[in-house]
Amino acid sequence: MSTNGAKPKLAMYWAASCGGCEIATLNIGEHILTVDQVFDLAFFPCIADFKVSDVEGYPDGYIDLCLFNGAIRSSENEHMAHLLRRKSKILVAFGSCAYEGCIPALANLTSRQAVLRTVYLDNPSLDNPSGVLPQTTTPAPEGELTLPAFYHTVKTLDQVVDVDYYVPGCPPESHQIWAVLQTVVAALTEGAPLPPKGTILGAGQVAVCEECPLARHEKTIPRFYRPYEIVPKPGLCLLEQGLVCLGPATVCGCGALCPRVGMGCRGCYGPLPGVVDQGARILTALASVIDVTGKPGDNEEELARRVQDAVSTIPDPAGLFYYFSMAHSLLHRARVADNQ
Repeated sequence: MSTNGAKPKLAMYWAASCGGCEIATLNIGEHILTVDQVFDLAFFPCIADFKVSDVEGYPDGYIDLCLFNGAIRSSENEHMAHLLRRKSKILVAFGSCAYEGCIPALANLTSRQAVLRTVYLDNPSLDNPSGVLPQTTTPAPEGELTLPAFYHTVKTLDQVVDVDYYVPGCPPESHQIWAVLQTVVAALTEGAPLPPKGTILGAGQVAVCEECPLARHEKTIPRFYRPYEIVPKPGLCLLEQGLVCLGPATVCGCGALCPRVGMGCRGCYGPLPGVVDQGARILTALASVIDVTGKPGDNEEELARRVQDAVSTIPDPAGLFYYFSMAHSLLHRARVADNQ
């Protein structure tokens, strides 16, 4: 706690994301009362009427803990990232969007102009005969109206500012959120040591498969299925049934919630320790279960065809392999012509 006896200050900000991280934070049950007892809210626009000017008026370092969720998609997101970094002692990349880019960063497979065309021009539900696109400035009788600039490339929080810790998940699990808050509270109020800077909080050290109760066997498959195409057999590994599951390439911490209910892991908790590119690891994991054992006499051309047939049952490989990690991947973004 601060030397003047005041409560530590807590902030949470929502950048380019769906807002699920706020809901998950409020879903920590009765622990929310403890948070209220320990912290004073300094900035939390989702639940209280705070203004950016409030934050701008704080001294640097005034906020003890800031949970920043969302990717950096616009100039406003970037401005808030720099502002909250300056005003916060501890800045946490909270959730997959801030940590890895998540769903917003799939836009890095295309261009800014293509996104704007799809949203504002080439859409059957629109009524925009003049083809008007958002502009950063527009003159009006009342004065100049401004909008944030929409960036060509989505970035993670740590690609814009220095980050102290990471909390993975889409959204993070409530019990993990509470564990993170407990760690910080103990440091602020009792002088307990904080984890080393850069630590990924709330995640384990092994793959999701290790906390998944479904039975696994050594088995290969000739093709993959989409979830609506088959009803999985209870108690059996989904990947062995041909359902795409990214558990072998994803770090644990979520409790294997998706596989437990028959839905393959999509990788939201991020890569295993030491893995630089989660998408490449996912590709390797899926390739290892494809059955390419041909008949006696099959040539390489036939084996290649069998592999291609299996791969073709994944309709969107790039979107699947980099579902959560595009912005943090080695690829980072696709090269496109209209890069304005």
